[in-house]
Amino acid sequence: MTPGATAGRPTWWVEEFDDGERARLAPWFTNLDGPVFALRGLPETVKGALFARYSRTGKSLRRLFLDEFADDVAEARLGVPNGKENLEARLGVPRGPATGERRAAALYQRVFDEYGDDSVAQLGGAHVACEQASNLLTKVLEWGRLAAYLEQSTRYVAYDDRPGGRWRYHLDPEVAADAELGPEYRRVLDGLFEAYAGLVPALVAHLGRVVPHEAGSSEAAWRRAVRARALDALRGLLPAATTSNLGIYATGQAYEALLLRLAAHPLPEARTYGELLLAELRKVIPAFLVRVDRDDRGVAWSRYLARTAEETARVAEEVLGSTDPGEEGPSVRLTEFDPAGEDKVLAAVAYPHARAGEAEVAARVARLGAGDRARLLAAYVGERENRRHKPGRAFERAVYTFDVVADYGAFRDLQRHRLCTIVWQPLTPSLGYEVPPDVEAAGQGDRFRAAMAASAGLYQALAPRFPAQAAYAVSLAHRVRFAITLNARELLHLAELRSAPQGHPAYRAVAQAMHRLVAEEAGHHALAGAMRFVVHDEVGLGRLAAERRLEARRALAP
Repeated sequence: MTPGATAGRPTWWVEEFDDGERARLAPWFTNLDGPVFALRGLPETVKGALFARYSRTGKSLRRLFLDEFADDVAEARLGVPNGKENLEARLGVPRGPATGERRAAALYQRVFDEYGDDSVAQLGGAHVACEQASNLLTKVLEWGRLAAYLEQSTRYVAYDDRPGGRWRYHLDPEVAADAELGPEYRRVLDGLFEAYAGLVPALVAHLGRVVPHEAGSSEAAWRRAVRARALDALRGLLPAATTSNLGIYATGQAYEALLLRLAAHPLPEARTYGELLLAELRKVIPAFLVRVDRDDRGVAWSRYLARTAEETARVAEEVLGSTDPGEEGPSVRLTEFDPAGEDKVLAAVAYPHARAGEAEVAARVARLGAGDRARLLAAYVGERENRRHKPGRAFERAVYTFDVVADYGAFRDLQRHRLCTIVWQPLTPSLGYEVPPDVEAAGQGDRFRAAMAASAGLYQALAPRFPAQAAYAVSLAHRVRFAITLNARELLHLAELRSAPQGHPAYRAVAQAMHRLVAEEAGHHALAGAMRFVVHDEVGLGRLAAERRLEARRALAP
């Protein structure tokens, strides 16, 4: 018997629909007889309203759709005015040629207002593309946990073209309008991109000479891996103003929270994108966003966020003082952990299988010998064949906090792990940077340093007049300090993923250090041992194995 198989299928009752009803249901549901089905083709607002009503009725979803939505949706689809006066009256929609989607939006809002249930805002979502967003803005857009993001890579995409006639960086309107700093901003950022574009072919040529073409790999795969390593080394020259394309899928609730954050943000680009985002989302999920710009709701919430952020910054400086840390090398420090973390994980492992309270289970675990502890954890972890085989939620009982200094490029990749609690300090040039060894070996270190000095100089010029925008000038190779709190389950995922050979060397070093510290400083050897796919070996062409796998898949494709 395969995992998930059953000896016999359960007996579900099958709701009866006549032929006409089945014809009306068929376009919108993946099946009409089973207890599990998906909705397809319906507007997001209709899906949200349908599920909002679903929680307040004893009807099945398909019956509810037939009784209250099908006519509206069908007529909206055909562009026919709906004459269902009883439904319009019940929903409080004025009589006339309102579409079915408008009536669904009214129903959604009625449920929302009457029950005050924020969860109904989770019942519909939208895909949005945010293009030409700076690398400062993408961190703001990706802050929310309950959303899916896909960001353009700075590792595998070369930023050496000029769409629209100029390099790919954000030109802040306020800075651009400054008679002195506007031209200087353009000059320095143009210079950073010119240095980057000029060094890409030079470094690819150097690596092509010094990195051997390994047996068993095609010429094309080897060349792609060489280019990826060159782009890895040079991405640090790109400024934080570098623009990126970001795809987002989120629920109405998540978008509402994002829009409130954007409206309160000190970065003008963030506030502008908030306005653009709201306008486009209202074209697809309008009913989910009615509170965002209401003075007594969203506007008040955004004012609260902005006010508390400003006041916290002021008070923190008053009570802690301001410091200039000076240049500091990369580091990863384990600053907080629970010495009893492994015991807590074992107690959580055993608890579902014990007939005792949590305190009693924990006490029994504490009395176990080393052999029994190892057996219990080994049973829970099992035979992991690859890093996608992950232990369960018991691992969430052990929690760690790390203080990290790493380049901003590495931070960008680690920040996207949404189960982590991550906070960071302002991006400045003060913590220094490192010239990548490949760049130094290619004889291009001086050019790299000159570009980084120009980046730091522009930051210093911008900071007094444009404190929010000054970070645009800081290059990705400059270091930033951040604190990251995560449990052992998320650490397993992060350390195994980010230490993989194809990973960037900067974040590979962070992931490897976290894993070592859990074993050595926290003393959680068993939990660290369960993270068996963390890779501590140094690698040459880290991307080569991935390129080989890609070629193999292409060869098998029809």
